[in-house]
Amino acid sequence: MSVQFLVIMVPVVLGMMGFAVDLGRLYLIRGELNQAASAMAMAAASQLNGTIGATDLATTAANSTLDTNQYNFGSVTIGQGTALLESTAPSPAFFDTVANALAAVGQTTPASTADGTTARHVTMNLSADAPLLFWSLLTLGQSRKTSIAAAAVAGVSAPVCTACGIDPYAIAAVDSTEPINFGFTPGNLYTLGFNCNGNPALLPGTTAPALKYLIIDRYNTGIPFDETQQLFRTGSQGLLPSTTPGLACSTIGNMEAVWATTITPTLNCAAGTPNPSVQNAMCGLSARMTDPTQFNNCNLVTDIATLATAYTADTDVQTETDYTVYTGNNRRVLTLPIVDALSTAGTMTVLGFRQFLLQPTTNFATASSNNPSDGDSRFVAMYLGVVAPVKQGSIGPACGVTSGPGKVVLHQ
Repeated sequence: MSVQFLVIMVPVVLGMMGFAVDLGRLYLIRGELNQAASAMAMAAASQLNGTIGATDLATTAANSTLDTNQYNFGSVTIGQGTALLESTAPSPAFFDTVANALAAVGQTTPASTADGTTARHVTMNLSADAPLLFWSLLTLGQSRKTSIAAAAVAGVSAPVCTACGIDPYAIAAVDSTEPINFGFTPGNLYTLGFNCNGNPALLPGTTAPALKYLIIDRYNTGIPFDETQQLFRTGSQGLLPSTTPGLACSTIGNMEAVWATTITPTLNCAAGTPNPSVQNAMCGLSARMTDPTQFNNCNLVTDIATLATAYTADTDVQTETDYTVYTGNNRRVLTLPIVDALSTAGTMTVLGFRQFLLQPTTNFATASSNNPSDGDSRFVAMYLGVVAPVKQGSIGPACGVTSGPGKVVLHQ
């Protein structure tokens, strides 16, 4: 009897083992595909900056992740496949609302409902063949493979309450009672100048009023960069990464102080003579459009020749009269904290964050740049309102704003 029982149970046990092996592999591959779809959707959504070419850039960004997105234990590249296993990675589909993006999940060829100027969300559908081992002995598995689908939806979130990696130039709202644009006019070119000698003169082609700014304090004594280098780096890329949110981020409702050392308490500048610290930041700002080592006054930045190599110019450094035709990589998009009033006493309350496009200064001898030696550290920027997602940030706790830049998040 025991022998007969063993004869019966051996194939049953082997069948269960085969079932477990194949099922485990299917779950693994589904997880790999979901991870790949999420990475592609997030990469695409990060390029949705409100320009005509945004969807093309987003598609390129999504496809650039394919080489690092393999499945089946890393043996098959998604979108390429093998002689046995096929996989497809259609172009992402773009939508203006989350609801439309979610509705396109699982569709073989979803139709995008938004162009680059209105796209805020992206749907990424993937499908791939998974190999069958033991199930291939069954009638339903004779093809030795089965198809698995995965999808992800990513897009720009609701307005963030805390924004990280933004640019440290605090400007006062023209109208703090107007919560959408704070009194700024979309499409207008503004002169931004350091708050030192009264009202800075308007640069050519800009609209009154001139916007005075102060650099918010993010001097970090715990990193191996001196103050000149930190100012250059924040001018070039925004607030520096840090495990301390107070150094890397700014929060709506919080108070901001002016950069802690040489800028305060007297602001340390005179007519025609730029503040040295602000000049260092201006050199960093120029790195967004050109090589800052060509400016003699940027030699004040310690080891400028080496530091500058870490920051390349934007891929589009043209003067733009229509933001939607901008084709760059967002190096020139500035996300600035808007405060109630400028103050050197640490009482500037952040009202929100708004975005500008840095422009070349037309009266400056060097094309495609701002002027680091300008006495009032002025530069030109086009007010955009809310366009590109911020690098990082936090949506909660609720800060009471209904307008402002968001960050890239996964919806599914």
